[in-house]
Order: sequence, then structure tokens, then C-alpha cells
Amino acid sequence: MSLLLVYDEHQPQQFDKYALFDQIVRQLSKIGVQFERWQADFDLPPDADQETILSAYAPSIQRLKRDFGFQSVDVINLTPEHPDKTALRQKFLSEHIHEDFEIRFFIEGYGLFYLHVDEKVFAVLCRQGDLISVPANTPHWFDMGENPSFKAIRLFTTPDGWVAKFTGSEIAKSFPSLDELLDGSHD
Repeated sequence: MSLLLVYDEHQPQQFDKYALFDQIVRQLSKIGVQFERWQADFDLPPDADQETILSAYAPSIQRLKRDFGFQSVDVINLTPEHPDKTALRQKFLSEHIHEDFEIRFFIEGYGLFYLHVDEKVFAVLCRQGDLISVPANTPHWFDMGENPSFKAIRLFTTPDGWVAKFTGSEIAKSFPSLDELLDGSHD
């Protein structure tokens, strides 16, 4: 189940919780974030390659390319066995911005996006079938957990793909990790 927790940026121990899809969409739309659900045009085998995955979601991807001018798209696949999982996690855990609009669609697994907007932190647990956008220049970070398990389509408005500008803020250290959220130690 997808989940949204909304915190005051200075009070990571208190939050408003939204678990219904319509509630999540409504809350995120207030800060210009798109949240929707997609389904593949056909069943994907567990070992589907990038071309097969992109083909399964082609109409939705083409709509986003047309509507938002995305120039590049790829598939990222991280598993607990990935040799660079710790380094990648640390990079994504630091608050950063992108000059371009960012979209992630979770084909499998899950991940936790944190959006730092208007003195609030919006923690969005995305699961299989969820699409989330991050507007350009929105401070955010992403936690894939100590043992990542997700496959996601990434869309970029620039041909360079993922280019981050780190804010230098330590705010991410104040909020619960994906693993803490999933094990219930944050409730």
C-alpha cells in the first residue's frame, strides 16, 4: 500500500498520515506533485529487459513525453545483491534538487521519496504501480533501504539523465529511514 506522511520540517516525530490513493493524490497536488497509478499493457516476465518494460508502458510513456517534453527514459533495477547499493543509497539520501522535472514509475518493489516544500516534509512510500513526479528545483531525497528491491522507469527532460545539485542540508538525517518506516518503529 502506498503511503504519505506529512511532517513539519522541525518535528520529525509528528506527522499526518494518508493511506488512501485519493487522499495522497489530493495532498501532493497541492505542492505540484503528480501521483498516479499505471498498469502494463501486457504481463511482464520477471527477467524482462529494458526494451520489453518500456514497450509494456509505451502509451503512458508517450503521453508524458508529449505533455512534458521528456527527452530520455531508462529503467533502473536495484536488488539486495547490487554491488554498489550502499554508495547509491548514500548519494540518493542527501537532499538535492534537479533543474529538470523528474518522474519515477515503480514497476516492482518500493522506495521512499521525501519532498521538502514550504517548511514541510512529504514522505511518499511508492510501491509497484505508483508514479510520482518531482517538480524542478524541489529539494528532495530518496531512500531505497539497506537492501533495495525495486525496478523503476525514470524519465528526464534533458538527455543527460540524472543530474543533481546537492543542497548541503542535513535534514534527511532527522527523518525516519525506509527500513524504520517499514518495520513500524516510526509509528
